[in-house]
Amino acid sequence: MAVQVGDKAPAFTLISDEKKEVALGDFQGQNVVLLFFPLAFTSVCTTELCTIRDDFSSYRDLNAQVLAISVDSPFTLEKFKAEQNLNFPLLSDFNKDVSRAYGALYDDFVMGMKGVSKRAAFVVDGSGTVRYAEVLDNAGDLPNFADVKSALSSAN
Repeated sequence: MAVQVGDKAPAFTLISDEKKEVALGDFQGQNVVLLFFPLAFTSVCTTELCTIRDDFSSYRDLNAQVLAISVDSPFTLEKFKAEQNLNFPLLSDFNKDVSRAYGALYDDFVMGMKGVSKRAAFVVDGSGTVRYAEVLDNAGDLPNFADVKSALSSAN
C-alpha cells in the first residue's frame, strides 16, 4: 500500500549519483520532494526530471530539497545526471526497498522487467510528515507539479 498524506515518511538511506549516502533524515526541518521514476535515459523520465531542473528555483523558494529515486545503479544515475545537467541528487534504490516502502514499485513492468519504481511524487515536510502523495500506475503520466508546489506552500 502506498504511503498516504498524514503518514510519517518511511526513513531511508540510499547511495547518490555522487556515490555518497543520502538519508531522508539529513533534511530534517526542510521540505523534501521525493520523485520516484522508472528508469534513467527513458523519454518520460527525462522530461520529468528536466522539468524539475528548469523550474528548480521555484522549489528552492519553497524551502524544498528535491530527491529523485530509481532502481538504476549509482553509476547509471551519475551518467544520466551529467548528460541532462540535473541540479539535484539522484538516488539509487537498486535493492528496491524504498520504492516498496512507499508503495511505488511495479511488480511487473514493460519488456518483462520486474521491480521497477513507479512514477510517484511525495512531499515530506520538515517534521517528516507526508503532505502530498501521488503514485501513478501509468508510467507515461507525469506527476501534478502544480499540486506538489501547492503542498509545499502549505507546508511552509
